[in-house]
Amino acid sequence: MTGDMTPDQLADRTARALDAAVTAGRKLGLTVTEPIVLHDMFSVVVHLAPAPVVVRVPTVLPAYVDVDFLAARQRVELNVVAWLAGQGHPVIAPSPLVPREPVVRNGFSMTFWQLVELDKGIEPDYVHNSRLVADLHVALRDYPGELTFLSTAEPKFVTDGLAVLERRPDLLDPADLDRARREWAVLEPVVGSRAGFEAAFPGIDLQPIHGDAPAANIVNTSGGELYSDFELVTLGPVEWDLAAFGPECEAAYDSAARQRGLRPLDQRVMRVINAIGMSRAVACLALAPQLPMLVEAMKPAVEHWRTLPFAGGLRD
Repeated sequence: MTGDMTPDQLADRTARALDAAVTAGRKLGLTVTEPIVLHDMFSVVVHLAPAPVVVRVPTVLPAYVDVDFLAARQRVELNVVAWLAGQGHPVIAPSPLVPREPVVRNGFSMTFWQLVELDKGIEPDYVHNSRLVADLHVALRDYPGELTFLSTAEPKFVTDGLAVLERRPDLLDPADLDRARREWAVLEPVVGSRAGFEAAFPGIDLQPIHGDAPAANIVNTSGGELYSDFELVTLGPVEWDLAAFGPECEAAYDSAARQRGLRPLDQRVMRVINAIGMSRAVACLALAPQLPMLVEAMKPAVEHWRTLPFAGGLRD
């Protein structure tokens, strides 16, 4: 393998993100004396202790995502979450101690959030959380701002990722790459534009959605359950938010959706959305040089993908 980040380089990236978060926080008037790294994977998440503020600093990104692209996406996230919080919905809100804007520092674009006290004694219950996703969808239907169609799908992420993987057979077997490319040729037109989606699935309504597995991004706190991580909020079919959670979670969502006046999941759409999710998972291996743990972490997903119908049955 060539070009992969070494442990020292990974540690240096974390240190630089931490320093950028602390410096930015202090320049915004926060008292920061004991910063704590809470999480370090695709983003470095820092508690600017003793200030009750948490900073999220994305660090593992496709090559085409620069700070301007990222900051634009972060503004949408901040606007949506601030609106939800203002309507009384249970979310981890932007910090009121700093301006509600992304901050660019030392090549990183970051966002500032309220600190919440997590209840780490509660195990995630994705079936229960899938019921709560229906509540979130009801809330998001009234969001007054403009959102682009399925920006979370990022077709360029898959297309560019597969091109990278052509040069890295150590990350993805050539036979798998061949299937992934043929499959993506079928799936990309469905998510590449709203017109493409509506041609494939006429009559399926679109609405604001979380965009990034909300059932896995509901956190238990001392004040109750809160929705978090709206980085990929977008306009799309509700099926996108249930991708990869399986039949039991889908049934739980359907039950709650019917009670709240929402339509149940369309199973044809669900199969294709799951297939698109798997294409993204395979392409995610292209980020392994930046995050080497992905090599092992993605193996179960790739093995599962091999067993699935081609392109979710959209085409044989």
